Amino acid sequence: MKLIARVALAAVAAAAFAAPSAAQDLTGAGATFPDPIYRKWFSDYAAAKKVQINYQAIGSGGGIKQLSEQTVDFGASDAPMSDAELANAKGGPILHIPTVLGAVVVTYNVPEIKKALRLDGPTLAGIFEGQITKWNDSRIAALNPGAKLPASDILVVHRSDGSGTSYVFTDYLTSVSPSWAAKPGKGKDVQWPVGLGGKGNEGVAGQVKQLPGSIGYIELAYAKQNKLAYADIKNANGQFITPSIDAVTDAAAGAAAKLPSNTDYRVSIVNSAGKGAYPISSFTWLLIYEKQKDATKGKKLLDFVHWALTEGEKSASTLDYAPIPTAMAKALIKRLSTVTVASM
Repeated sequence: MKLIARVALAAVAAAAFAAPSAAQDLTGAGATFPDPIYRKWFSDYAAAKKVQINYQAIGSGGGIKQLSEQTVDFGASDAPMSDAELANAKGGPILHIPTVLGAVVVTYNVPEIKKALRLDGPTLAGIFEGQITKWNDSRIAALNPGAKLPASDILVVHRSDGSGTSYVFTDYLTSVSPSWAAKPGKGKDVQWPVGLGGKGNEGVAGQVKQLPGSIGYIELAYAKQNKLAYADIKNANGQFITPSIDAVTDAAAGAAAKLPSNTDYRVSIVNSAGKGAYPISSFTWLLIYEKQKDATKGKKLLDFVHWALTEGEKSASTLDYAPIPTAMAKALIKRLSTVTVASM
């Protein structure tokens, strides 16, 4: 879907949510990445079930904080909560429910490169560590035989704000590079060794567009909508994978087969061993309390999550998201049965 269509969809949904809400409506807050698909889901669900869900896309950290303080009925995050965050939540144990998947892509501005750039994990880590500083470095050349690589400097662009996108990207670098794992490691906000900062995906994309020789990371949906060049990344099976909805779903499928049925799905799927898997892929999660203290809201929340994992998933790809694999969705629905709801 084009960006203008997404904005229009968000505007329509926002207008719908502006009406006074009933006492039984649900409220949520968190990640910006899934906001377009969540707004579509909430709009569709309101039409089908007459239940309005008010969601504020304030970022993963904000969603975690508001859920922890019990000021919303559910949270949303592109990065799983830490043990410390879970321990500090006032409402008790929290479940992580994957809803859709996305990919972080490596975008670049090198006019001399006519075909998609190929990169592997160690080389990408070397670039963002500042160890690989020229586009014609032998390590990049070895991955791109025949490509006309300029002798110009590589200019790294990264997020200046804390984000789930940064978490996914640094999670991947941590998984493929011992030196990156040692420092700076993974997180929503890390101490970047080199580079310029851009706020949000738009900021990073804007810097890369304006600066020849630059490289950065953004979400797949954003890159596709803005027609930005992005690299094929070598996966755990040695395949160079072009980011796509199917490749992200393959990454989830490869991880899903190894997940125990009782997990809360606070898991990473970067560098998945799945055949055809894109290695910088991630879930985005709804965060819900395992003990629902409001009987009416608890039932409505569980009903919505069940609907999202069945009917909602059918529309994920129309907004450039990858749906949860069917087997995982079934396991998640089973997991929801462990949620307790207070008596009326």
